[in-house]
Amino acid sequence: MAINKFVLENGLRVVHQMDTTSPMVVINTLYDVGSRDEHPDHTGFAHLFEHLMFGGSVHIPSYDDPVQRACGEDNAWTCSDFTNYYLMLPSCNAEVGFWLESDRMLSLDFSQQSLDVQRNVVCEEFKQRNLNQPYGDVSHLMRGMAFRHHPYAWPTIGKELSHIENATLEEVRSFFFSYYAPNNAILSVVGDISLEETKRLVEKWYGDIPRRDVRTRAIPPEPKQTEPRRMEVERNVPADLICRVYHVCGRLEPDYYTSDVISDVLSNGTSSRLYRKYVKENPLFTELNAYITGDIETGLFYLTGLLSDGVTFEQAEQAFDAEVKRLCDELVPDDELEKVKNKYEAAQLQDNMTLLKRANNLAYYELLGDANLLYEDVANYRKVSPEDVRRYAREVFVPENGSTLIYRAKN
Repeated sequence: MAINKFVLENGLRVVHQMDTTSPMVVINTLYDVGSRDEHPDHTGFAHLFEHLMFGGSVHIPSYDDPVQRACGEDNAWTCSDFTNYYLMLPSCNAEVGFWLESDRMLSLDFSQQSLDVQRNVVCEEFKQRNLNQPYGDVSHLMRGMAFRHHPYAWPTIGKELSHIENATLEEVRSFFFSYYAPNNAILSVVGDISLEETKRLVEKWYGDIPRRDVRTRAIPPEPKQTEPRRMEVERNVPADLICRVYHVCGRLEPDYYTSDVISDVLSNGTSSRLYRKYVKENPLFTELNAYITGDIETGLFYLTGLLSDGVTFEQAEQAFDAEVKRLCDELVPDDELEKVKNKYEAAQLQDNMTLLKRANNLAYYELLGDANLLYEDVANYRKVSPEDVRRYAREVFVPENGSTLIYRAKN
């Protein structure tokens, strides 16, 4: 299906794709701001805004009430690199969506009451997911160990609970007008709506929103890691856990696809190497995972495992070492690599059958440089060869590039 693009005078980039297979429209708004844009002493603000944006805008006191009356569905999420908001509703009510989204881009209804409510929600989420949940602080520990300079050093929820607890109304207002602007956003519109009607509604509702002075991004680069890093903690958790991360390239580099393929060779499904060998045949672990973070600037390759009863951390590390060494020494068989690529292609095709996922993806790929890249990803994965896997494994899986967390369960 054709992808159409246009830009308003205020800098708002719009991506459109018409799909009449269902009488629905998805309006997806991506703001080019994430936790990497936060000050180290004021973290968690991008995630806080994920909640504040539903607390009422300058002319609309309640966002969710009109959505429900229009039979719509909405949500949002935050990551290190951007914040994404989506709204899906019947095409006959599409204008309601443009009205709602444009008003909260214009300005929120900044009030102490709204801040107090949403701040409490975020603080409770921090406590529930990261302080009171088993293994909830693993991301904080691993990111802080792997990154010494780059703001990827903290997760999107924030570095410390106090940063959100102490957020002031003036700090929140300043953050909004520094990043939530038409010239820092990508609007993707997918579904049963023509390009002409999309242009008309976008111009009507967004055209008068002024450009803003978006804060210049000045992120310190992370120096190359030159020594192994190690940390050991003890927590009240049901089982021992080991986690190791390696630095890998960012999302825009060619070897991003190689790193993703490697993670799938190790841990994508019950026939993957780690699951088959160390969960089924020689059960050193009850659960094993390998994955990449997929961050835009520089990423992390995670190996995590929950140890079976009686298994030592030495045995667990030997298992990790053996599998990454195998990748460095041997070529992955063609049929094993083909299986991984087939699973990825099937997942991509299935994802992009849905309006919602496609709208999300089009905005994300436009952020990367061009929405049309969405339809090139499968070909890029197909290009990864066994030689590429071995070459990049030898580059990544070296001791001085790794950080290991020993997460010991209290007896």
